[in-house]
Amino acid sequence: MADNILTDEQIEEAKKWTKYSTADQLHQHNDCIRIAYEWLDAQDIIVSKQSHAFALKHLIEKWGGRYVSQSDVEVAACMHPRIKGSYPRYNISARLTLPADDRLDGIGEAYAHSTYREQHVTENYKNKE
Repeated sequence: MADNILTDEQIEEAKKWTKYSTADQLHQHNDCIRIAYEWLDAQDIIVSKQSHAFALKHLIEKWGGRYVSQSDVEVAACMHPRIKGSYPRYNISARLTLPADDRLDGIGEAYAHSTYREQHVTENYKNKE
């Protein structure tokens, strides 16, 4: 499913115009942003932003099998045309969708940290792609 892989150039440009929620940004690898983008892309969109917060970065990194920073999620959300709001309250449904694993195809850093994937719990999701 990851047919429209974000380019390094697109990601580097987005890092410049992302409104980060903290003064310090951490980006270990652009694939972390790609993983976060794919997770966000699978979610159902709602009209308003969430009234309660999820530990989004933790859900994303367990699904993607790799450490993902809050900054990575913020860049991915900023790049996504349908995602609005600020971390961790985006306009995604509280009935989370478990993204299909094939969304990670072509993302080299996916599953790079196996301990994250071992902690992946599908009970956090109400829907499945």
